[in-house]
Amino acid sequence: MWDDFDDDEAEWDEDDEFDAGKEHDSIYKHPLMKKAKDIFGLTRALVGSLDEARKELYGNIMMEDAMVMSAKFAGAEGISDYVLKMEKAVVMKVHAKSLNTMTYQLGMEETHAEEHLELLREAIEEYRLLFIEWQKGFDPNDKNDDGWGIFTY
Repeated sequence: MWDDFDDDEAEWDEDDEFDAGKEHDSIYKHPLMKKAKDIFGLTRALVGSLDEARKELYGNIMMEDAMVMSAKFAGAEGISDYVLKMEKAVVMKVHAKSLNTMTYQLGMEETHAEEHLELLREAIEEYRLLFIEWQKGFDPNDKNDDGWGIFTY
């Protein structure tokens, strides 16, 4: 079973070692990640100031949206496969839009000063613009068909 490997395959290139520190820096110093962290901080402040009923109703959703935006970026930035990057990018977009929508819900319920909600909206808009530039760098030729037929054509 284990003896059927092709010996002609390229061996591991010792000079091409993975540099975890460099990879970490490329992710966590990226402008999109920095903006996602800003959004997380603003979201946490808004959720923290909600009354208990609204915190229970909206808080978890808003915090999840803010956390997923940075987590999926970290996952996407660490891979080259177009299909996987696009999947993560779509999830990031959905959560950013959801969080933005929540600011309007809170505005209708007059839970916060409009200026505070506008700060989060502006941060999400800045994130959107950074997101657009970031996804332009995806290489559609570097993809593996995962069998689901999305982003493979």
